[in-house]
Formats: sequence, C-alpha cells, structure tokens
Amino acid sequence: MTRHEAAETLALRALGWLLSQPEELGGFLSASGAAPGDLAHLARDPVFLAALVDYLLETDDRVLACTKDLGLPPTALGEARHGLPGGRDPHWT
Repeated sequence: MTRHEAAETLALRALGWLLSQPEELGGFLSASGAAPGDLAHLARDPVFLAALVDYLLETDDRVLACTKDLGLPPTALGEARHGLPGGRDPHWT
C-alpha cells in the first residue's frame, strides 16, 4: 500500500468515526458546506478527505478522541495528512 493509499484509508476510517459523532459531524458539514447525502460521493475525492483530516486536526480534543476510538496513536492523523493533496505544503497559521 502506498503512502497515499494508506492516508486515504485512514481518512475514510476517520470519516466513519465522524459519522458516529453527531455534534462533530454537524460542525464538519457546516464548515465544509457538504450535505449528508453527498458524503458517499465525496468520500472518493482525495481533496475532500484532506479537508476532513484538516477539520479533525483543528483541535486536540478531536484528534485525541478520533485516534483513541480508532486505536491509533495521536500522531496518525497528522502523518496521514502528509499523504493527501496539499499535505506537504507548509502552513504558517
């Protein structure tokens, strides 16, 4: 499995986690402009998956909750982000 494939797989697992968190899902839908009915289609888009991981990375609480529930180390989402579109671009904010 390539780095890109591994990152997409982890992002899809994170989407599954997000779907089980109604409050967080509402925040993500609001921030992304996506509709619940669009998620299955959007899940095939690596740019959308990158946006999903970016949303989760916005707060430590989200990162820790997601990675804990998925049985991953807290660094996994950040590492996966590097394998998604724009992941190697520096963020100076």
